[in-house]
Amino acid sequence: MKSFFLVVLSIAWGSAPWAAEATSEHLIGAGDIVAINVFGEEDLSPKLKVDDRGTISYPFLGELKVAGLSTDELQRTIHDGLKGDYLIDPKVAVNIDEHRPFYINGEVRSPGAFSYQPGMTVRKAMSLAGGMTDRASSRKIFLVRENGAESERIRVDLDHPVGPGDTITIEQSFF
Repeated sequence: MKSFFLVVLSIAWGSAPWAAEATSEHLIGAGDIVAINVFGEEDLSPKLKVDDRGTISYPFLGELKVAGLSTDELQRTIHDGLKGDYLIDPKVAVNIDEHRPFYINGEVRSPGAFSYQPGMTVRKAMSLAGGMTDRASSRKIFLVRENGAESERIRVDLDHPVGPGDTITIEQSFF
């Protein structure tokens, strides 16, 4: 009976809206390095940096617009492009080999750009930036999520997730 409740709880928690955010895949963006692997085809398995226009140049397929795609979507695009004309049934895998940096500024000891790592939170980001200054407010922390033209500044707490390309601002405290 106890294991039944654990299964029900894990299913319920897994379907919660906040659970999806914690495990969601980051979309490809300018500055990311994508690793493409076509099984048995070394010439078709490069690591490519996404340029400022959000594109990569891939053999046989030319310039591909990849910014805003998931790795699964890019994998399907490459599979479909290679299938038939060049390969019968290509086995394609796509991963983000290196994420674009996130940025932190304001009342931290070393503001700047830092390498993104999966599982990044505001607390971890502040640690990378040397911690807060004496004037920093732990309540006035804002994040701008990199979403193209739709960027909006939101107030966050120390445990809020940070994504690649995000900008964190720590403001001053008045007291």
